[in-house]
Amino acid sequence: MDRVTHAYDGPLALFLIGLRVHKPWKVGIVRRAGAAMPRMIAELEANRSAAERGEAEHLGYLGSRTTLDLSGPTVIQWWRSVDDIYSYANAGALLHRPAWLDFYRAATADPDAVTIWHETYTVPPGGVESIYSGPRPFGLGTIAGTAPVGLRGETARERMGRPGAA
Repeated sequence: MDRVTHAYDGPLALFLIGLRVHKPWKVGIVRRAGAAMPRMIAELEANRSAAERGEAEHLGYLGSRTTLDLSGPTVIQWWRSVDDIYSYANAGALLHRPAWLDFYRAATADPDAVTIWHETYTVPPGGVESIYSGPRPFGLGTIAGTAPVGLRGETARERMGRPGAA
C-alpha cells in the first residue's frame, strides 16, 4: 500500500466554524444561520478556481471539508494565513460580512436558538504532519495534493522536522 503525505509547504491557518442548534423549532433563525455558509464556501471555491486561472486575486482560501455530528455541522477550512481569513471576513463586497450582520439581526428574535462558533489556529511552516495510506487522501492531502512519504520523512517525528527519539 502506498503511503503519501500532503504536498503543501508554507504557513497555514486552520479555521473551524460550526453551527449548534438549540431550538430546532425556531426554523427561521436556524435556516438563516445555516444557509449562509454554503454560499460563502461556493464564493471561496469560485475565487480559488479563478485565481488558479489567473483571473482573480487569490483570497487565501485553500479548501474546506464539512463534517456533521449530532450537535450540528462543522466546516474545516484551510487558509494561507490568519490575515487572509480576517480580510475575507471584513470585506464588505464579499458574502461574509452581510451574512454575519443578517445572522445577528435574525438571532435577536431568540438569542438562545443557535450558537455560531469558530476557532482559528496558526500553523508555522513545517508545523503540519500527515500520512495517508489507501486509495484516497483526506484533509490537507485533498486540498494540496500529495507526495511520497519519504520526501518528508518516514516517521511522524521526521515529517515534523524533529528527527531523533521514537
